[in-house]
Amino acid sequence: MEYLFHILILSSIYTILSVSLSLVAGHIGILSVAHAGFYGIGAYTSALLTIHLGCPFLLGVLLGMMITAVVSLFISIPSLRLHEDYFVIATFGFQIILFSIFNNWIDLTRGPLGIFGIPQPSILGWKIGSDIDFLIVTVIWTACTCGIVYRLVTSPYGRVLRGIREDEVFTQAMGKNTLWFKVSALALSAGLASSAGSLYAHYITYIDPSSFTVMESILIISMVIIGGADSLWGPIIGAVILVTLPELLRFIGIKSAMAANLRQMFYGLLLVIMMIVKPSGLLGRYRFK
Repeated sequence: MEYLFHILILSSIYTILSVSLSLVAGHIGILSVAHAGFYGIGAYTSALLTIHLGCPFLLGVLLGMMITAVVSLFISIPSLRLHEDYFVIATFGFQIILFSIFNNWIDLTRGPLGIFGIPQPSILGWKIGSDIDFLIVTVIWTACTCGIVYRLVTSPYGRVLRGIREDEVFTQAMGKNTLWFKVSALALSAGLASSAGSLYAHYITYIDPSSFTVMESILIISMVIIGGADSLWGPIIGAVILVTLPELLRFIGIKSAMAANLRQMFYGLLLVIMMIVKPSGLLGRYRFK
């Protein structure tokens, strides 16, 4: 039962990541490869604040989200003037920078040694010490994230985002400051991804840079593309599929070292099949050009 809870918790955390990425990837049509970096900022911020300053869990998450949103401005303001492939390359470079900081700022992050002993969270006196408790917290957090994104994309704000995706020049002609909308959407997306990092850090109680690599960003992108970028349910389904199905390899007698490689092959094969059969994803209508 604990293993099942573990899979459900990871599915919830990755759902937050995929839904947050879909806000910009699906509704604006800009693909960011820096999402794992934002995820890592939240994890490290929350971990360091709770360990060294005794910061409450919720305050640590909130500060992590705020810091991540500010950091996202350093990529969004200069880079969002770029288009399509150039923006992807810019976010790729930013992801490499963030990973290098996690890996080399030894005094702060302990580098490859990682940070251990991250305390389990406590919310308003409720000590979250068991897997079922943490599952309840992550499910509620995921539901709130999905609710926030749904409200955004169904509001006039969301209609402007889709207008930018379909025809940015026409949207500008309608008097909309498209750069502000793109910058604010990426900040919101980064902040939500940061909250997933905080949950992950306090659940695993240990983090190191290997959890926030470019491959992690590609995994999150795959979840969004497979499920459907412009659908709320699509990224949720994509996250559940890519978290749960590879775990089946554990039950067919494959060695752990080989299973890790087969898992990456599975992700790649599924992504190729989806691009051929249904480029818009399982539930999406928008396809990346």
